Amino acid sequence: MINPSLYRDDVQAFIKAQEDVPITSVILKGSPFKDVSIQEIAQQLEGRNKAKYKLPEWYDAPHIIYPPKLNIEQTSSQQTAQYKASLMTGETLLDCTGGLGVDSYYFSKVVDSVTHVELDADIHAFAKANFEQLEAANITTLLDDGIAHIARGNKYDTIYIDPSRRNDAKGKVFMLADCLPNVPEHLPLLLESCNTLWIKTAPLLDITAGLKELKHVSAIFCVAYKNEMKELLWQLNPNFEGEVTLRAVNITPDHTEIDVMTLTDIEQAQSNFSVPQTYLYEANASLYKAGAFNWISLIYNLAKLHPFSHLYTSNEFIDFPGRRFNVKAVLPVDKKLKKTLGLQKANITTRNFPKTVAVLRKELKIKDGGATYLFFTTLSDETKVCVHCSKI
Repeated sequence: MINPSLYRDDVQAFIKAQEDVPITSVILKGSPFKDVSIQEIAQQLEGRNKAKYKLPEWYDAPHIIYPPKLNIEQTSSQQTAQYKASLMTGETLLDCTGGLGVDSYYFSKVVDSVTHVELDADIHAFAKANFEQLEAANITTLLDDGIAHIARGNKYDTIYIDPSRRNDAKGKVFMLADCLPNVPEHLPLLLESCNTLWIKTAPLLDITAGLKELKHVSAIFCVAYKNEMKELLWQLNPNFEGEVTLRAVNITPDHTEIDVMTLTDIEQAQSNFSVPQTYLYEANASLYKAGAFNWISLIYNLAKLHPFSHLYTSNEFIDFPGRRFNVKAVLPVDKKLKKTLGLQKANITTRNFPKTVAVLRKELKIKDGGATYLFFTTLSDETKVCVHCSKI
């Protein structure tokens, strides 16, 4: 449980004053407080360090008390939580697997009444205490099992659930049935208890496999932050039987890029192929996760380098949802490449190429960084090349 002494102004001031001090040094000096252990102080320092960039609003708020850093690592970031909140509708919402409460907090800014349910007593206590500090008065916190709570007849406009993978789940295949709660098992109950069901999953989940386990999926959101995949969001509506819409979302500090397509669009799209032209494009991670490889080529009128390379090219520069490069040279991958490049430093990417980045760096003796970008890939005639680029 939370030590109430952590809320004292002198304790909070001490913790904030130590943020730039190596945590090992803080631990070695011990706690200056009789009623607060150095372990408790270290936990708060680790929490603040994690929250500074992941949860800046919480970091800036007074008297936020942090759980062990693993719990913070597993929670949504402020940016993704705010985006999810923009999707929520209705007057009542249940966060069925509430955790630390980051999602619930941002949901409470757009939904009249939020119910946060958490089974772990310690995490429930942290969430409840922090909601009070954040003055989120429209959140009700319950120490309970979310599925059991729903099974008692509680209904909501929206239910949000974030199942976690069981520790005893074997193998690399990630299935929803391997998670707690087991959403496929409880799907009828969940759908009859709300108008809209949102399921958050790790980006590792295969979209085709997820669709086989679920019913009434109306939309799937592939959500990335600064081009790093963070999660999949599955929107389910009880009576929906139509075409599934996919949204590839890339959140940046300045704006959010969204590409919309259907599964049929993806299945029917075809690509043209070409050698690298004047410009090279690498799509956002969310588009790749959506499987929109040929769709990208079709919609943006770009040629691909190879059916499985997933790099795109054009002679005319276009605005594109991803990284854009100016092609300087297309070089054969041979024994002369090291001398031809003459580089000590470059950013290396491989796409559909037999060697790893680490192996290429060792062979070419090229360190990471700099303004030069090298794409090692395969062309449509199966030729292996190095595309020498500069980033636009």
